[in-house]
Amino acid sequence: MKEISSSKKKKIMIYITLAAISIYVVYAIYLLVKQPTDIFTVEEGKLYQEETDIGYVIRNEKVVKGQNYKNGIRQIKSEGERAAKEENIFRYYSSNEETLKKKIEDLDKKIQEVMLNDTSLFTSDMKLLENQIDEKVQDINQIQDSMKLAEYKKEINNLVTKKAQIAGDSSPKGSYLNQLIEERKGYESQLNSGAEYVKAPMSGIVSYKVDGLEEVLTPDNFSSLSKEYLEKLDLKTGKLVATSEESGKVIDNFSCYIVTVSSSEEAKNAQVGKKIKIRLSNNAEIPAEITNLMKENEEEVVIILKVEKQIEELINYRKISLNLIWWDDSGLKVPNQAIVKENDLDYVVRNRAGYLSKILVKIKKKGEKYSIVETYSNEELKELGLSNEQIVKYKKIALYDEILLNPNLENIE
Repeated sequence: MKEISSSKKKKIMIYITLAAISIYVVYAIYLLVKQPTDIFTVEEGKLYQEETDIGYVIRNEKVVKGQNYKNGIRQIKSEGERAAKEENIFRYYSSNEETLKKKIEDLDKKIQEVMLNDTSLFTSDMKLLENQIDEKVQDINQIQDSMKLAEYKKEINNLVTKKAQIAGDSSPKGSYLNQLIEERKGYESQLNSGAEYVKAPMSGIVSYKVDGLEEVLTPDNFSSLSKEYLEKLDLKTGKLVATSEESGKVIDNFSCYIVTVSSSEEAKNAQVGKKIKIRLSNNAEIPAEITNLMKENEEEVVIILKVEKQIEELINYRKISLNLIWWDDSGLKVPNQAIVKENDLDYVVRNRAGYLSKILVKIKKKGEKYSIVETYSNEELKELGLSNEQIVKYKKIALYDEILLNPNLENIE
């Protein structure tokens, strides 16, 4: 027999290799058609059913404005601070306030100079006040809080005034120091008599963001709200309400309302009393309750929601963008592509080291792309008609299981 040449051997080996590759490719294509190979790992996740809408903020609020509004406001209660009913929240500047304050400041310097140069004035009471003033001055350098800082400054001014009064009482009538002190009292009297103080008409949050809609968008006129009515207000979404220099207001700090118009199926099927969530532009999710529903037309519904969180944040706006979260649920999250129906039951196909198992699952919530699933209880399996033997053999889906996308249930147990 003739020996096969080395070149022919090489050709034969190449042909065999090509044939093997072709067979493998054909087999792989067959497997791909018969059973897709895409795999998804089951993880814990959360699903939302939500929509983006525009909302108008409605508050129980009362605007307060005095006679001297043209003079400008001096805040006593700062923006967002709480006030009790009848408590002073701000005052108007006197018409000549800056001039009077400058005169008082100049007199304080002169009084201080006279007292420093006359040691006979330093009684035990004076020394005590001097020590208290020194302590306050030292403490004030450590304070960061603006409200506390203002309080300390006020206390120091009161101590200095008390010190001057004691010095005046110790001085002979008609002395230069007494003249300065009497002159200061006169300016202070003018300053106080010219100031107009404004009180809180109710307890709540103080705000100086006044937009003129406080008497228009109120909890008393829900029935008049409509899409057309709201759009005619011509408000810009997300625009901050400007701070007023003429008036302030007190807002109910326990709750406020948001009115929105929706055309979603959830909105059409909603009921008064339903509790949902709202996601604000700062990503805060707050609970809300539907208090009123009014049919706008065949496609749209006017929804009024009561909220009791983030009231201080909502003070800044009248028209906002928000997300209505109709429901949310968490648990084992799987793609809808991985779920297949058989006899009205839902299954996924689990892959463990190449062994495929059909797993019966219960769908808690279904979104557009994903579902939250869980295992059935034994009682639920009985209600589905499974035998005791089937219940014992029931395979449960678990965290980190690998499941097939677009599975084919044929020949899978």
